[in-house]
Formats: sequence, C-alpha cells, structure tokens
Amino acid sequence: MSKEEKRAPEVRFEGFNDDWKQRKLDKLAYFSKGSGYSKKDLIPYGYPIILYGRLYTKYETVIQNVDTYVNKKEKSIISNGNEVIVPASGESAEDISRASVVANSGMILGGDLNIITLKEKIEPVFLALTISNGKQKKELRKRAQGKSVVHLHNSDLKEVNLICPSKEEQKKISELFRTLENSITLHQEKLSKIQSLKKAALQSLFPQKNEKEPKVRFANFSSSWKQRKFDELVNRINKRTDEVDLPRVEFEDIISGQGQLNKDVYEKQSDKAGIEFKPGDILFGKLRPYLKKWLYTNFKGIAVGDFWILRPNEVESIFIYFLIQTPKYQFIANLTSGTKMPRSDWKTVSNTTFSIPYQYKEQNKIGIYLKKIDDTIALHQIKLQNLQTLKKSFLQKMFI
Repeated sequence: MSKEEKRAPEVRFEGFNDDWKQRKLDKLAYFSKGSGYSKKDLIPYGYPIILYGRLYTKYETVIQNVDTYVNKKEKSIISNGNEVIVPASGESAEDISRASVVANSGMILGGDLNIITLKEKIEPVFLALTISNGKQKKELRKRAQGKSVVHLHNSDLKEVNLICPSKEEQKKISELFRTLENSITLHQEKLSKIQSLKKAALQSLFPQKNEKEPKVRFANFSSSWKQRKFDELVNRINKRTDEVDLPRVEFEDIISGQGQLNKDVYEKQSDKAGIEFKPGDILFGKLRPYLKKWLYTNFKGIAVGDFWILRPNEVESIFIYFLIQTPKYQFIANLTSGTKMPRSDWKTVSNTTFSIPYQYKEQNKIGIYLKKIDDTIALHQIKLQNLQTLKKSFLQKMFI
C-alpha cells in the first residue's frame, strides 16, 4: 500500500500504525476574531497583547510570553490559553499560512488575528504545526486572497481538510517539537549572551574614540600602548596567481560577521585567478564592508574578488584580526566610496592611527582570549544549526 493510500507520514513513533483521518477543521473547533489594536496602541508597560505582526517578526510555535503591552479597552478579546491563532493579513500567501498556540490565559488577542478554539479531539500544538508545515499550508496559500496585501478569513480556515492521527499520537508529536523548540531557544539565548560578551570585550580591550589605552588590561601588563598608522601594522598583498591546486575563497563563501566559511573550499572546483594568501593572513571584504566579510586564515589559498589581503607587519596576526572588528576600524572601513557598489577606501583606512600594545605577549593575550570567545560562538552556532536542521527534517517527515 502506498503512503498516499495509507495516509501516514514517513516517520512515526513506535506503536502507532493506524491511518491518519481526514476531517474538516470546522467540525473540530470554534472560530472568532481578535479585537482592534495596532502598533500605535503599544506602551512600555501595561496589559500583555499579541498583535498579528508577531507571527512574522518573532514567530514561535508556542507563545508563552510577550514584550508588547497596551492599555486595556472595553470588549477586548482575552485568551483562555491553548487557542491557535492565524494571521488574517500578510504580505504574501506564503507568509500568511502559519499558526501559533497562545499558551497562557490573560493575553489580549489583537486585531487581524483569526482565533481557533479547539474541541478535545485536537492538540493545539499539533494543529499549529500542521497548518504551518503540512498539506494545510499549501491549502491555505491557495485560499489566501489579495495582491499587495493578502487576507485569510475564518471561513477559509473552516474549510481546511485536516489530516490527523489519534489524540495520543498528536500529543507525542507535540511533545517532541516543544522539546526541540525549547532546546533551540536555549541555544539561541546562550549564543546571544556569548555574542554580547564578545562585543563588550572588543569595547573594553581596545581603546575607544580618542583613548590611547583600553579600559581593561590583563594582569602584568602596564606599559603604554603605541600609536601606529594602519599601513605600518600590515602589508596589503596584491600578488595575483592562477595556480590550479590552491583552494579558492570567494566573497560569498564567508559567513557575514562570523569569520567562518560556509563550505569546504578544498572541495570547490575553480581555476579563477586571485590573490594568494598564506596562513595567518587576514581576508577583509572591502565591498560593502558593513557585511563584515572577514576571515583569519589557517591554510594557503587564493582570494577571489573584492578582498584586501592583510599580512601583519611586526605585530601579532591574531591581534590585527580582532582590531579590524573594533568599532573604530568598522567606522573607518564604512566610510566608503561609490554608491551602487560601495567599497572601503584604502587611503582612509591606511592613514588611520590605531593604538596597539608594545609587547607582543599582550597582543597575543588579547587575540587568544577573543579567539576562545569566537570558538565558543562557533560551537553554539553549530549546535543551533544542527537542532534547526533536525526540526526541519522532522517537520518534513512527520506530517502529511
């Protein structure tokens, strides 16, 4: 029997073998609308509210807490908990076919929200997941009406053909995705904290504005820092080559702001000519510098495209790598020339004076400390990406 005939997803929990059943959502729920609030009504503190825009800007399968508040009006629609909400308006049919569960009671449900209150046979989280990811997503996209702004009504939701398993299997699926999403949220919070630590470290370990020395220094370092123009700290490498055996690094290969490659460049097949670099050189993307395309290299290769290849001159390479990430350097690098294709201006950057430690040991200490933070960031990013990939795979395989 084929998968379509059996009406069962590719992946299921052990012990569940029955076919999933198709029902009209109209038979399984009650439908209502949120009340008319907009962004103009928001205040710093007050009664918690969910506006429809949250499902686009801060989408969560389960909404437990919000950071938006209003003064409560008469006849407001207040959640009882476990409602499923679907935006009634959106920019595209793709956007509008999504749903979230309101976990808690006591939240105002704003205008342009379709509210689904379920009967006992359906788990709210399961419904939100299948509307956002199953066949129902395609069905709602077809029902969405409009061009510049599309609309989805409760009358459209009532006609949705919901394909679902037993209540017990729904609970299992819901618990799995809640656990996954809690883990994703936890890693996102950890990543955000370590990224904030790096930002603070860059501001503290390097001089700011007109300062000649930083606010924070490592123990046993007290000598004054020296002033040097940037072109005294680095040599800009321009030697071009088309050597076949060296890996190529192109602009799009570098993840913005992370100093990491998004692919194995050794496996790329390319014979494009470019500038040869060696371990310890720094690639800095001069095109649209606000994209923060930089890379600290630990291999020999060829940079193809709009890069400066910076080779430190009598200064620790790892220190220079983090110097180019400081607010002062980023400000100078973003004083670009050109409009459609803005590029950093080497004359401006090279003539800018920076403060650096006299001692190589202090330079190295700063660089190694920040490198450890970068490594921790990369570790959390990998874990987060793996969890997101796992969730995406389950969404594809556990719903019809």
